[in-house]
Amino acid sequence: QVRLAESGGGLVQTGDSLTLSCAASGFPFVSYAMGWFRQAPGKEREWVSFISESGSTYYTDSVKGRLTISRDNAKNMVYLQMNNLKPADTAVYSCAAMMAPLRGGSNWRQWDYWGQGTQVIVSS
Repeated sequence: QVRLAESGGGLVQTGDSLTLSCAASGFPFVSYAMGWFRQAPGKEREWVSFISESGSTYYTDSVKGRLTISRDNAKNMVYLQMNNLKPADTAVYSCAAMMAPLRGGSNWRQWDYWGQGTQVIVSS
């Protein structure tokens, strides 16, 4: 069965770093674009970053220069390295998969598979 399992969230202070991981199984990982979304309390889900099946990366403006997405096709893993975290980054972060080619992607409804999410809390 399809599974996306996130890990690595936690409680940190402003300026700290975290690495989120997403383990994928049950689908041909190399043929899928992967992405990270987040949802803060009381807010809509928003896209954070995508990585295409060919390795092209995309970031929402608020995280450029601080967050880095990567994938390891040999391990069916996608990562989100988060540096210089801010309170505005506080959210549940979810991993998602989209059958290639990557098309648009900012609308969460375009994505095929989702993980359960991992919580990141950044205190000031």
